This record gives sequence, structure tokens and C-alpha cells, in this order.
Amino acid sequence: MGRRSSVFHLDVGGAPAGGTAREAAPGRGVGVSASAQRADGAGIVAGVLAPHPPHLIYAENPPQNEPRSQGGWDVLRWGYEALRERIQDVYRPDVLLVHAAHWVTAVGHHVNCEARSKGVSVDPIFPHLFRYHYDFRNDVELAEAIVEEGEVQGLTMGAMRNPHMRVDYATIGALHLVNPAWDIPVVSISANNNPYFYGDASLDEMEKLGQATARAIERTGRRAVICATNSLSHLHWDVEPELPEDMACEHSYNHHQYRWDMKLLDIMREGDGGKLRGFIPEHIAATAAETKSGGLTWMLSALGWPDLPAKVHSYGTVIGTGNAVVEWDTAKVRR
Repeated sequence: MGRRSSVFHLDVGGAPAGGTAREAAPGRGVGVSASAQRADGAGIVAGVLAPHPPHLIYAENPPQNEPRSQGGWDVLRWGYEALRERIQDVYRPDVLLVHAAHWVTAVGHHVNCEARSKGVSVDPIFPHLFRYHYDFRNDVELAEAIVEEGEVQGLTMGAMRNPHMRVDYATIGALHLVNPAWDIPVVSISANNNPYFYGDASLDEMEKLGQATARAIERTGRRAVICATNSLSHLHWDVEPELPEDMACEHSYNHHQYRWDMKLLDIMREGDGGKLRGFIPEHIAATAAETKSGGLTWMLSALGWPDLPAKVHSYGTVIGTGNAVVEWDTAKVRR
């Protein structure tokens, strides 16, 4: 007998009608932002799409997470292993930045400006899979610079200075999967776009937030990897198998969702920044994609929507949702 979880699903129709794609901004889709081109090695050295399903942490059995598993979702976890090697051996960043889909703020974009974050993060839907004890450092100087640069862009910004705030599981999940050693300082940013309202995505503010983030990185001289923590297609099952890691039960929610995820990944691999920028809202409308929370647009805007082929390390489903580990190596523009 399956366990019923407190999630919901929504039937999404076929492909949206034509004319929904956004036009590429003038000058976009050519190179990377100025902060990714500094000769001294500072700036944005990579952007990554880093999905955060708690199941991947559960499957890995790290000591920080209380629940124990028999494994599962191996292909996605292999993709993260490849990405970790790149971060450790190639990029060697001073800081990891993450835009978190589950730190939802109703008013404005908030940035964690506490020097240290420590506590237990619990997934409210899957507490039997994710109860993670965290303790990590935040890059306060860069966090405050992002707040300031966002305000210059006309955004409503907030500097979060509550030492008792429990960090959301998307932030913790993505950062663990990218860097389980937790030896690199962090900047985490909230999602002002609510990913659970399935309306038309409004991503304009995320473009500005990405530009503000890039300017703050350049201003502080950081060498940064920026992480968009989103799943792709986001319809999912509402009944869980008795053994959550039973891979016989894991597959795409439907073929429609899978097909649209492949369209998006193909465009990422092609390396046409303008085409990708226009297609993301179509993908959101077609699949109820979690990218509506804005992280992917934020990250690519910070990179300057580059004409840069992405490296797809892995793709897989978690409770039916589509997830991909993807890397944009901005250094390739300078080589």
C-alpha cells in the first residue's frame, strides 16, 4: 500500500500556442557578462543548474541526514559527482551562490546576510527522507553587495539577519550535492516568484536580479559559481511507494513532460542564448516547470545569456519530475 503525501498535481495541456516566447534582449546571446571575463580570474567562472530533490540526499546517506536509505536515483547522483570534480579541480571558487526555489518570500528578494547558518532543515512534504543538520559560512560582504546592487536596479531587496531562521531544504540540498564538504562560503537568495502558482511566469525581475548579482561579484572581486536550484517539468506523483527508493516505480510523469524537457536541454546544448531565453517561458507554460521560481533566468542573466553550449551531466526523474544537472563553463569564452 502506498503512502499518500501532501503534494498535489495539475493536468497540463499540450504545447502552448505560438507567440508566447519572449524576445531576446538587445545585445544578449553573444558572450558572458563582464564579471565573467576578468583577466585576473575573478568573476563568474561557471553557472550550473543544480536540482534539489531531497530524495538525492536521502539516497546518498550522508552523516548529516537522519533518515537512511538503500540508494536510488543513481544516474542523477553520478551527474553531481562529475560536477563536483569540475568545481573542485577546475573552478576552485571563493563562493557558491544559490537561488532557492523553496525560500519563498512574498515581498522582495532576500539575501542571507548572517555570518553563519546552523540548524536542522526538514522537508515539510518528505520529513521521512530529509532531516539534515547543517552548519556553514555565508559570504556576508558579497551578500550585502547583492542587496545594494539590487536596490540600484529598482528591486525590493531584504538583508536577512535572523540567526534563528531555518534554512530551506532546496538551499541545503543543492549546496550539499554541489559541495558536500561544505568548505566554500555561500550566498543564498530567496525566490520572490512563487513556483507553486501555475500562471504565466513573470521573469523580468529575475533578469535584473541576475545583473545585480553579476555586478556585486565583480565589485567584490569574487571567483564565483552560481547555482540555479530548480527541477524542470514539475508534475509529480501524489502516492509514494512503500520503499521510497524503489526505482521500479520511477519514471516521467508523462511523455509530454519528458518531451518538453528534452526540447529545453537540446537548446541548452546548442548554445544559443537568445533562443534559450525565449524558450524558457514556453517550457514553464507547457510543463508547470519549477524554473518559474526564477533561478534559471537569474543565473543565465548573470552570465549575460551567453552563446555557450551547456554540458548536461545527467537527466532523471524524481517522483515523476524532470531533473537535470547542467554546467555552463564561462572560461571557454576566454580560451
